[in-house]
Amino acid sequence: LFLIQLTFYLIDFRRPYRRLKKKRGKPDDELLDSELPPVSIIIYVKNESENLSENLPLILNQHYPEFEVIVVNDGSTDESEQVLKNFELKYANLYHTFIPEEARYLSRKKLAMTVGIKAAKYDRLLFTEVNCRPASNEWIASVMKSYHANTEIVIGYSTYESSKGLFHQLAGYDTIMSNLRMMSSALCNRPFMAYGSNLSYFKSLFFGNKGYSQSLNLHAGEDDLFVNETADSQNTEVLLEPEGATVIMPYSRFKVWKEMKVSRAATRGFYRGGQTFYYRLEVLTRFLFWVAALFTAIYGFIHEQWLLGGGAVLFILIRWLAASLVLKKFSTAFGQKFNVWTLPFMEIYLPIFELYIQVYRVFRGKNDFTFRFG
Repeated sequence: LFLIQLTFYLIDFRRPYRRLKKKRGKPDDELLDSELPPVSIIIYVKNESENLSENLPLILNQHYPEFEVIVVNDGSTDESEQVLKNFELKYANLYHTFIPEEARYLSRKKLAMTVGIKAAKYDRLLFTEVNCRPASNEWIASVMKSYHANTEIVIGYSTYESSKGLFHQLAGYDTIMSNLRMMSSALCNRPFMAYGSNLSYFKSLFFGNKGYSQSLNLHAGEDDLFVNETADSQNTEVLLEPEGATVIMPYSRFKVWKEMKVSRAATRGFYRGGQTFYYRLEVLTRFLFWVAALFTAIYGFIHEQWLLGGGAVLFILIRWLAASLVLKKFSTAFGQKFNVWTLPFMEIYLPIFELYIQVYRVFRGKNDFTFRFG
């Protein structure tokens, strides 16, 4: 278990930071502004007038030569419509459309996203969430500069804003691990998921694969399942421009975060490929390592077998040091704070919480896969 864990952290999970460091050492061959392609930004909104007022200007004021922002209003009953109309008077590149409240569709968000994509003027699309904000006004440029000759999908990092509290530490650790898996897999040519808060792909790729047709039986999956279905070893790039490319998410209430975890658990069961099993192996061996190491240490000290107990403690310290260094370097590179002293608790508690999510889904009913912001 110790050796398996070291292999994961020192080889697999070090890959994004290693690649980022290598990229920083290369000569700068970035495109000029005049060479940057036009892009359409798609944002879904439902009763998010405050987030619209706060975050939309950060996107509309991006330093980028040509782009449009399309907001799809999903039957909001708050002031979202008026906020959008006010912004449209100021910004000529902002457009919005809406989904009527009476519209009937299994996934209203997928319907809204499809409407937004159809309305897009440009082939290159960029997606984010209305409650998220780009870390700088170079976000669009950073994403578009990540495209190369065969690239059709670019996946980026999303981080939580800095905050104190045990729950926030747990959510932050969960986000770091999810980003690590997502980026490491893509960097070794096995992409399998992405997050819609920082994601880009071609409009032609969307319609060439019949949009969300393969996952219409699910409420969620407009981001991770679509990427899982369309990404391959040649067409996917990782956004390794942390200074301007990170998208910052606010911490939500525990109940909302739990619903998001339930939604992700529902779609994760439909991923193709072996990456889900591969990373479940990491979680399983991590949890079993802690159980075995702690039991061995306690047993050794109780029975005065000092070599046995001391050896177990040494294994714990070496593994904790390796994991802490990897996670700290990775999170810091992408602007996310992480307290390494809470790592043992997070590593033991999160697998238990994930198991609770699976049980919770069974009792709630697996057909209820809708994630509601609130």
